[in-house]
This record gives sequence, C-alpha cells and structure tokens, in this order.
Amino acid sequence: MPPSFSDIVEEARLSAQALLDYGESFFNPTVRLGVTGLSRAGKTVFITALIHGLTRGGRFPVFEPYATGRIAGARLAPQPDDAVPRFAYETHVRTLIEERRWPNSTVDISELRLVIDYQRQNGADRTLTIDIVDYPGEWLLDLPLLNRSFEQWSAESLALSREGPRVKLAAPWHEHLATLSAESREDEQATLAAAKLFTDYLRACRDERFAMSLLPPGRFLMPGNLAGSPALTFAPLDVPIDGAAPDGSLWAMMRRRYEAYKDVVVRPFFRDHFARLDRQIVLVDALAAFNAGPEALHDLEAALAGILDCFRIGRSTILSSLFRPRIDRILFAATKADHLHHSSHDRLEAVLRRAVAKAADRAEYAGAAIDVVALAAVRATREAMVARGREKLPSILGTPAPGETANGDTFDGETEVATFPGDLPADPEELFKGGFRGLSSTASEQADFRFLRFRPPLLEHTAKDEPALPHIRLDRALQFLIGDRLQ
Repeated sequence: MPPSFSDIVEEARLSAQALLDYGESFFNPTVRLGVTGLSRAGKTVFITALIHGLTRGGRFPVFEPYATGRIAGARLAPQPDDAVPRFAYETHVRTLIEERRWPNSTVDISELRLVIDYQRQNGADRTLTIDIVDYPGEWLLDLPLLNRSFEQWSAESLALSREGPRVKLAAPWHEHLATLSAESREDEQATLAAAKLFTDYLRACRDERFAMSLLPPGRFLMPGNLAGSPALTFAPLDVPIDGAAPDGSLWAMMRRRYEAYKDVVVRPFFRDHFARLDRQIVLVDALAAFNAGPEALHDLEAALAGILDCFRIGRSTILSSLFRPRIDRILFAATKADHLHHSSHDRLEAVLRRAVAKAADRAEYAGAAIDVVALAAVRATREAMVARGREKLPSILGTPAPGETANGDTFDGETEVATFPGDLPADPEELFKGGFRGLSSTASEQADFRFLRFRPPLLEHTAKDEPALPHIRLDRALQFLIGDRLQ
C-alpha cells in the first residue's frame, strides 16, 4: 500500500528532527538511550542504579572504560527537553538507600541527562552526553497500531481474547459485546461500558497469576491525564476486516475514537521520543512468566517479537543519522536475577534468548547488535549454603518487605530469611512446552519464594562516601550499551 500524504509529512518531520539532532551531536556527542520494559520489570531501579554507580563510584569490573580508569567522572546536567518531565533520580535514591523501599513504577515518560568525562584510548580527553529516556513498555506495544485499521485491531484482539487463560478473564466483556450491534446508532453509555469491561479484562491479564504481556492499547492501563477522554473510550467490535462502517453507527464511533487514540497518543510518542533513540534496553520480568506457565511465556515471546518489529533497526551511518535515525544496539535484560542462585543465571539468559530468537535474527540481519543478559540492577539478596537435615542447599538470603507472606508466615520487614529457589531447567524448551514443574527444591514443596518482595539491601555508610549499590551484571549492560562510544 503506497504511503499516505500524512505518512509523507510525518517522515519529513522525522528527517528534520534527525538533522537537528545530528547537528547538535556533531559538537556535543550524544547517545539517546531508551529504557523500557513491561509492567514490574524494574525500569526505575535500573536507571537509578546506573546513574548512582557512575556518579558515586560503583563497582563495574566488566565496564572497560570505567574499570581501567579512563572515565574521569560523571555528572547530571540540566534536563534537555523542556516538555518532558525530569526523571526523579534524587527521590528514587533516597527511597532505595535511606528508606529501603523500591521506587514507584514508571507510569509516564521522563528523561535525564548524564555527562561522562573520559579519556579516549589514544589519550585524548572527551565528553559523552547520555540522554536517558524512560518510558513504559506498554506504550511500545502500541506502535504496531499505526499500521492497523480499527477492524484489523478488533479482529486480532478478539482472537487473542478467545485463547488460553484469557477467555475466562474476558467473559464479562464478551457477554457485553454480544449485546452490541455494530451497525446500531452510536451510544455513549454502551461505549463507556464496553471500554470499562475491556480495560478490566486487560488489567486481569496483567495480574501476576497470568502475567500476560500483549495488552494494547497501553494507555488503557495507565491513562494519566487522558482518563475518561473519548480517545480512551472505545473497545473492539466483532466486525469484518474489510467492512464499511455506516455513518452515525456505533462502529463508526468506535473507529473514530480508535483513530483519535493513534493521533493523540501513539503518533506523538513515536515522533517526539521513540524515533529519536540510538540505543535501547528492554527489561523483562521473565520470572513472572515462568511462574504463570507456558501460555504466559508464549505471550511474552509474541510481545518481544512485536517490540523488536517496532524498532527502526540497522547499522547507524552518517546518512541514517542525518535522515533516518536507527537503533543499532538493543539489549534484552531478564531482571530480578537475584531471586535465583547464580548457577541458574546462564539458564535465565538462555530462556530469554530463546524468547527473542526469531525476532533477533531479523534485527541482526539488518545490522543491529542484539544481546541478552540476566541482571539485578540492585541486588536485594546474597547467597549462602544452608543446612536442611543432612543436606546443604544453595540458597538466597534477603529481608522480605513488611506484610509479605509465605507458607502462612507474615514478615515484619526486619527479619532475614533463607529461601531455596531451586534450578531452572537446562533446556529452555521445557518451560515453553509446560513440562517444568516450578522452582521448588523438592517435588513435595509447594512454596514459591520467587515472588517474595525483598527489601533493598541495608548498606553501610562511611563518613567519606555514599555506599555503592550492589548489583548483578549491570556493568555488562553498560559495556554493551555505551562501551563502544567511550573508546
């Protein structure tokens, strides 16, 4: 299908913005790093730990320019974009270190500028600016809507809602849908009811018991200042993909609002933020999908493929920087690795690599570098061998948050406990096929400690320095994402 006039205008605007960004970057080398992830993946913690480690002296042995002393220092600079909220770094650091609580989740876009002073490998002093763009992964899953009509989106959403565990969750919405006639007169109350029931279904899918990942439109779950607006008041209808909506019908009303959602929400995000990114990390709470079962893993696989399809990927060149910016490095990170013993970290990476394999092959063919890592941006646990009868089992030790419960016990937020996470299977296919029974260390155990919410670690303060936050492989992530720009 040939591009529309609006598509041509949009491309021209993107090219103009790319040319402006390139001109600024020529005198002030800049990397725009996108940080995203699906619900509860730990985006805020990742950004906070990254900035804290670079500005306060973290331990990063794998991050070559830092480990070899070529980075002289890093500092925060004024917010670059006047229309974007600043990432509340100082508040999040206090929450983590002083209050030992996890910061609130990302619900909107924010940004922060970090300036790194370093010495090139040839001895020359240079400066690199990192613009960190934090945005919800649910927004990313909205981008494919730009290439879908209301009728196509309705058909895909309905087909998905009739599969696996979704069908029961969608029952109230399906019952209401059966009472609607797409060709009937537009009806505000029927539309409001349909939008609410559809949103309730999406919210139920996101519950950790099911851990579904494909949940567009993303703003339905985090509406912000658009709550209650017509652009967020629509729902799929059971209509033919190539059908024509009668004027003044419920169908025409839903289609109009769907198009408004793309105009008001999706296109501005793509144009003003997403299309300008150079590097990207996608954080994934893979453990939630493991716990929910193979349906959740296949749903995650489809979501990650959709995410990769959204990126303008390929090797960055001067010409592409001028007119068609491309993301040339994408890192997928399985978070919460501190909930597993280190012997399972490689297996956690293998499962995530399996989930992105097909889409990653296409991205690498286009010239983009793709990598997978298991990490914990802030490590909340430590490892130990704990005796159980005559056995000594590899365990993790941490302090559950106040009110957390397991096996009938409620924790007070002060008591450290040992848990036995067990091992992930050596073959990732066991998880995707449903043959894996869980991470319990014995077949008779029913407890699953992976979802105990551990408090951030208690750090020892010194008179001279703020303590470094412990992590797992945060330095490896930094090396992949920006190490080449600091050579």
